Amino acid sequence: MSENWKTRTKLVHEGSRRSQYGEMAEAIFLTQGFAYPDAETAEARFIESGPDEFIYARYGNPTTRTFEERIAGLEGTEDAFATASGMAAVNGALTSLLKAGDHVVSSKALFGSCLYILEEVLTRFGVRVSFVDGVDLDQWRAAVTPGTKAVFFESMSNPTLELVDIEAVSKIAHAQGALVIVDNVFATPIFSRAVAQGADVVVYSATKHIDGQGRALGGVICGSSDYITKVVQPYMKHTGGAISPFTSWIMLNGMATMDLRCRAMAASAQALAEALSGEEKVAKVIYPGLESHPQHDLAMRQMGSGGTLVSFEVSGGKAAAFRFMNALRIARISNNLGDAKSIATHPTTTTHQRLSDAQKAGLGITPGLIRFSVGLEDTADLIADLRAGLAAV
Repeated sequence: MSENWKTRTKLVHEGSRRSQYGEMAEAIFLTQGFAYPDAETAEARFIESGPDEFIYARYGNPTTRTFEERIAGLEGTEDAFATASGMAAVNGALTSLLKAGDHVVSSKALFGSCLYILEEVLTRFGVRVSFVDGVDLDQWRAAVTPGTKAVFFESMSNPTLELVDIEAVSKIAHAQGALVIVDNVFATPIFSRAVAQGADVVVYSATKHIDGQGRALGGVICGSSDYITKVVQPYMKHTGGAISPFTSWIMLNGMATMDLRCRAMAASAQALAEALSGEEKVAKVIYPGLESHPQHDLAMRQMGSGGTLVSFEVSGGKAAAFRFMNALRIARISNNLGDAKSIATHPTTTTHQRLSDAQKAGLGITPGLIRFSVGLEDTADLIADLRAGLAAV
């Protein structure tokens, strides 16, 4: 890794591999297996593989390895393991580490599938899970004990854009010997400073900003060499959660423009949040880049940006939210985010629909709430589209 390279240079060149043909573009090694020159080499490789020696695509692949080294170099971790999806990364990061009797403390403001892993999967196998209000440091202090194995949280919650103080929670966790695992997808690898702020493990859904064009599912777990090679890899290799080489190639191509895309999206998100703040039919605007956001100072210190998503509550509940969404002409109605195309999502009926009404209310997910992932369209066109949607309300 070239630690002195700046972000954009790393996004283009980090971890690059060239075949004997000297190709400019990253090659796709679209193979499930690898041949050995002799039986002795095969035996030796199964005992211990070198850094550029491969056995089977589920274990590793040259294209995938390039992606892993590139994202690890960008994130500032020693290593990474690419997975079939973002949820495979979350599940792999947690399940590979934990066993019956272990204790995990998690923020309660999580994506529905993350909650399922913590509430249903881990507890089914005897892991004790405690939930806290991620903003309340006193709750973290009370919940994290000497027996706590790990803490888990979204650095910015989905969909209410609530921030957890990575540095403060990491200090609390490390004082008790717990590992800090951060789902950093809303922060993006561009605005992330999670490792410098104390995170031990950083998880991304590469489906979002890393691909950035809605083409493929993927995920990645970033961490220390020991954690990746001794904890994550054995679990993921044997349970089959590895990414495909073709998907790794897609992600590598997405990374080349990620810095430019995320910064353009965040600039538009700031403008959209400011425009929405003056709209009569909008009851509330949630965007960490606004000074009115209760965690604005933390967002600037932790990310240096408000991010690429804006959440806002349309007056009139679900019916008004649906009228707004159905009137949009540029933004698409979908449940993805981080795409080049702007996306409007109604969390209470889609991404978070499995939560009870009480859980939704506790997390601030109201019937009128819209999560808006800002794309690369012209900012003025997006503002006009939002106003057209509000006119239908």
